[in-house]
Parts: sequence; C-alpha cells; structure tokens
Amino acid sequence: MLFVSCLAPILAGISFRFAIPLLETTLTNCFQVEAALSTYYKLIDILFAMLTPDMFCFVSAMVALEERDEKTVAYLFITPLGKTGYLFARLGVPSAIAFLATVILLPVFKLTPLSAMSILLLAAGGTLQGMIASLLILAVSSNKLEGMAVAKLSGLVILGAAVPFFVRSNVQYLVSPLPSFWIGKAVLENCMPDMLPAFGLSVGWICVLLKWYLRPR
Repeated sequence: MLFVSCLAPILAGISFRFAIPLLETTLTNCFQVEAALSTYYKLIDILFAMLTPDMFCFVSAMVALEERDEKTVAYLFITPLGKTGYLFARLGVPSAIAFLATVILLPVFKLTPLSAMSILLLAAGGTLQGMIASLLILAVSSNKLEGMAVAKLSGLVILGAAVPFFVRSNVQYLVSPLPSFWIGKAVLENCMPDMLPAFGLSVGWICVLLKWYLRPR
C-alpha cells in the first residue's frame, strides 16, 4: 500500500492532465458555456503540487509509526543517530525527495502556464504542507491504525487553498491560519509574494507539531 502511495502522484497527474481537459470540453459542449472546469485549473495545479509531498510524507509517517509500535524509536534516539538524525531521516529526506519529484512532475502535468519560479515556490509550499501532515499524524497517533484515520483528516489542512477560489468576501480570512490558504490566494491573484505568509505559518505549524511529537509519553 505504501509503495502504491508513492506512485499515486503519477497516476493522479495523468488523470489531471488528460481526463480533466476532456471533461471540460464535454461539459462546455453539453451546456453551451465558455468555461466549466477551466476556471479551477489553477486550483488543480495547486492540489497536485501538494499531493506528491503529502503522499511521500504519509509513507514516511507510517514507517515511523511502525517503528514506534515495535518500540525501536527509543533505541534509535540513544544511538549516534540521535533524535536530530532520526527526524532528518524520517522527515527531511522524504521531504527533499518530494520537493524534487514535484519540480519534475508539476511542469509535465500542469494545466496552466507556470513560470520556473512559480513551480519552485509551489513545490516548496507543497513540501511544507506534506511535512505538516506527517507531523500531525505522528503527534496525534499512537499506532498505525490511528495513523490511517488521522492521515485522512490531515488532508483537510490543504483544503484552505480552495477557499479563495470560492469565497471572495473577507470571510475567507477565517481560514488564514492555514498556510495552504495563502498559497491558493497567491496563485489565484498571480501574486507569488503573497505566498510568503504561507512559509512563515508553515514553519510555525512545524515547530509546534514537532514539539508535540517529541513530548514525553
């Protein structure tokens, strides 16, 4: 299952790139409208940029939960690897791989024109969202079964990106504590500097969740 999860971004990318434009053509012809789904192509690109890190970090989190279930984490913490080395192996390495995978896959499967800088920023923002989801699973769950349930709920964190596309009033700022909200807003308004709050909030979330994960149990 974890192996298939790593392949999910490619399968999703193929569906996004070919099935959605085909569905868009079908809907516009059927209802005689100029646009149906194309209005949300930017949102689809954002979700794809977050999907790859989310899948990679999910796999890493489940491996870490298995090591916790087998009581090996405590032993790894006192080896030369230490807590820092363990966290780097379980969070840093998968996140770096996810970032590179997103940089490679997003230009292939994107539905809207994106500059190289936009792709890098989306990949970085998506990677941070993946780290948040992974830490949320590790901090809240005590075993793999709970981890699966929390993993489904952690996906709600990235839904903040959809709010600016559907809510245009100031009510949208109710979800502004979610980093994904600022990513969605930056892409929707073609103003990538608006993504800076997303990076700041992501670091804050990661620090809080990391401290929660490392709390004495």
